[in-house]
Amino acid sequence: MIRWVLTIFIALIVFSAALPWLEKLGIGRLPGDFRFTLFGRKFMLPFASTILMSLLVVLVARLLR
Repeated sequence: MIRWVLTIFIALIVFSAALPWLEKLGIGRLPGDFRFTLFGRKFMLPFASTILMSLLVVLVARLLR
């Protein structure tokens, strides 16, 4: 269980950093991706995109095995 939580947390950090490039592909604008402004800073939590990309990575890894 802790391995999945750690995997999703790391994926969330990676996708948040790469989000400006991924938004051109439509990633980051799915239902479940939260954007909000707090104290003048914009924050984005791409939960749905992270789960979608994690599932794609798992499927590719299983196909390559």
